[in-house]
Amino acid sequence: MPDWIQPDWPAPSWVHAYSTTRQGGVSQPPYDDFNLAAHVGDEARAVQANRIQLMQTLELPAPPTWLRQVHGATVVNAAEVDNPLKELPDADGAYSDRPRVVCAVLTADCLPLLLCDRAGMRVAAVHVGWRGLAAGVIEAGVQSLSSAPPGELMAWMGRAIGAQAFEVGAEVHEQLVGQHAPAAQAFQPARSGHWLADIYQLTRQRLQAQGVTAIYGGGYCTVSDAARFYSYRRDGITGRMATLIWVEAVASS
Repeated sequence: MPDWIQPDWPAPSWVHAYSTTRQGGVSQPPYDDFNLAAHVGDEARAVQANRIQLMQTLELPAPPTWLRQVHGATVVNAAEVDNPLKELPDADGAYSDRPRVVCAVLTADCLPLLLCDRAGMRVAAVHVGWRGLAAGVIEAGVQSLSSAPPGELMAWMGRAIGAQAFEVGAEVHEQLVGQHAPAAQAFQPARSGHWLADIYQLTRQRLQAQGVTAIYGGGYCTVSDAARFYSYRRDGITGRMATLIWVEAVASS
């Protein structure tokens, strides 16, 4: 396996989760190498080859349920998506309570968030950007696993834009702080009318407000690590990385 990331969290052994990097595929610049997104201008053959390699490398039990991510708050049941290879649902998260159903999100600078209950029965993958935060995508992700109390959930935050690189306008600051006052702690003043936002802290705050306290991951910066990560903020035209989670099998009692 290339330099991909496996979450360091205490999920049950039958819960499998991975996050790819830009390394290990066949896409040509500026999408080099392992672009998994079909909507960014990369050659279709390269994307398909990379997706096949993803299936083979991770020994996925089924094709991932890809989404048409729209920076909203819809989280779909991945098992109810009729054909994940054809019409994509407009959604920014997917959950499953069935084995061998693969939830996935694609990101460059946005934060991929994985959720799992401690019993390893339900999992979710959520695409978190500032618009999704404002729309309530984290709350929707937690609600998708509502059969377990929030205190029984764990979360893992994957690679995203770092606080030193995530400059936003005053309108973003006002909207997020207006919705959730503790968010003010996640912003630092930048140049006039702009702020530096810590998407990891913002995500952690929203999770904690929902009662999720077992939170892992974070600390990456897609912008500053061009060798490992795609970054739309840094490059403009670029690929996307995948973060996936599924239940392989539930241990018998």
